[in-house]
Amino acid sequence: MSQNTPEKLQTFLEIATEAALAGGAILLQYWGKLESIEEKGRSGDLVTEADKHSEKVILEILQRNFPDHQILAEESGIKGNKNSEYLWAIDPLDGTTNYAHGYPVSAVSIGLLREGIPQVGVIYNPFRNELFRGARGLGATLNRRPIRVSQTSELSQSLLVSGFAYDRCQTEDNNYSEFCYLTHLTQGVRRSGSAALDLTEVACGRLDGYWERGIKPWDVVAGIVLVTEAGGKITAYDQSPFDLKSGRILATNGKIHSSLSKELLNTILVFPTPKTDQISKFTEN
Repeated sequence: MSQNTPEKLQTFLEIATEAALAGGAILLQYWGKLESIEEKGRSGDLVTEADKHSEKVILEILQRNFPDHQILAEESGIKGNKNSEYLWAIDPLDGTTNYAHGYPVSAVSIGLLREGIPQVGVIYNPFRNELFRGARGLGATLNRRPIRVSQTSELSQSLLVSGFAYDRCQTEDNNYSEFCYLTHLTQGVRRSGSAALDLTEVACGRLDGYWERGIKPWDVVAGIVLVTEAGGKITAYDQSPFDLKSGRILATNGKIHSSLSKELLNTILVFPTPKTDQISKFTEN
């Protein structure tokens, strides 16, 4: 296994940035001009020509520069070298429902895993022209300036964010009870409709914590890098190591992590952990 030097990580970061900016340009190109909005099998799970075109451009850049890497993309699934130690996790348009409704809270998210561990993350919000970048050991930035998580130390003084899965109306594994409960324990809970942007808001200190169920690797790999490199903490709900296959994530500034974990566990006892491996169908040989 080759060594991950800072120089190599920087190269990965620069190419991911190129791809994210190119994908974001496509989103702006289609903004307000959509001709096709489809559902991907589940009610509310939307895809547009903007998603598809953005992903195509991103894939072209990554495959040209890293032909031996594997790629997991939201719209086209798994492709590339199945024996590679590297896996790119791509969401060409995180926040598709927002985008389809003309609500400008969406982003391109590109993350890189090495042997299952997040290494590089780039999230680009073209509507606010905000470019978040990070690499393991190299820090995290917003528009090339260093960012840090907030210093809020009390849950009662925190501002949180969460989201709901597309199948929230059918599955018992939803976080409605958590959302309502934590709204009363904090200064508020927001819902943006983009997991990637939720993680950037924690990373740059605008929000103090984030949790969600039903997430996929392309939703969070990039954001995990940003939060950890900005001084935050990522775990499972119970503070055990985060597992991409679980579909559940807890991300905070670190200072409220234990108290938020405790309160989450107080509200989820009646909701069992999903038994389905949420990414196995994408990664089976």
